[in-house]
Amino acid sequence: MPWFDDLKTPKIKAQVAERTSRVPEGLWVKCAGCGETLQSKILKDNLNVCPECSLHFRLSAADRIAILTDDGAFDEYADDLVSTDPLEFDDTKPYKDRLRAAAKNTGLRDAFVAGKARLGGIPFHLGVFEFKFMGGSMGSVVGEKVARVFDGALQDKLPAVVVSSSGGARMQEGILSLMQMAKTSSLIEKMRREGIPYISILTDPTTGGVAASFAMLGDVILAEPGALIGFAGPRVIEQTIRQSLPAGFQRSEFLLAHGFVDRIVPRRELASELRQWMVRLGRNTCRFPESN
Repeated sequence: MPWFDDLKTPKIKAQVAERTSRVPEGLWVKCAGCGETLQSKILKDNLNVCPECSLHFRLSAADRIAILTDDGAFDEYADDLVSTDPLEFDDTKPYKDRLRAAAKNTGLRDAFVAGKARLGGIPFHLGVFEFKFMGGSMGSVVGEKVARVFDGALQDKLPAVVVSSSGGARMQEGILSLMQMAKTSSLIEKMRREGIPYISILTDPTTGGVAASFAMLGDVILAEPGALIGFAGPRVIEQTIRQSLPAGFQRSEFLLAHGFVDRIVPRRELASELRQWMVRLGRNTCRFPESN
């Protein structure tokens, strides 16, 4: 409390500072939604959802996969693909250095993880973005991995699921990055003709070229509460049109009200909902085990 801080003697202030410095780093997390200070363990046990205001914190790709698959039921593929530097791009930092730093920080080779998975015994192809890898941006490797998720679904006649969390196309690869929008979208059209379901899950944030292509083309589009979803960010739009935007603009609740997403699903319910949709959409066209 600020008024009490003003009354503290130098000795008391020193003691408080000493006790605070002994708290292990990462033990507490402050919620950006309600300002509550939360124990990291409690937050993690609650799937990184604030127990006070239900703010959905961002998750790593590994955590997403753990939530949406049966234990040990994820076989990664295309993990040997690595981005190059076709344009020899250099701004404040060379692109190659950015890639190396992101790989070191995340333990991944790029911003997307693809594999074949099971959820409640239902097999499917799953792709998940890692936002910590250069903001989940989509370059040639990410586009290729997304395409392989769709290709795998087509070949195996199983549902495809993509969990998006991305700032959009990766400018360091120029037109090669933008080409991934058309490449992935054309495969979705092929899946649609063959009746193979594609379920898109939008999380915070889903923007730019990812939002303008495969993320918004699912047979069913699910979104987490409060997720920022759109092509350009609110600030860019306000500066462009010189108008104030409606409250909650580009959040998942706003998009649901305007028909851009089908359902908003809290994280704890997402796995159950996803399984139901896969069974419902793929019942007549997918190769599911007989017991399902």
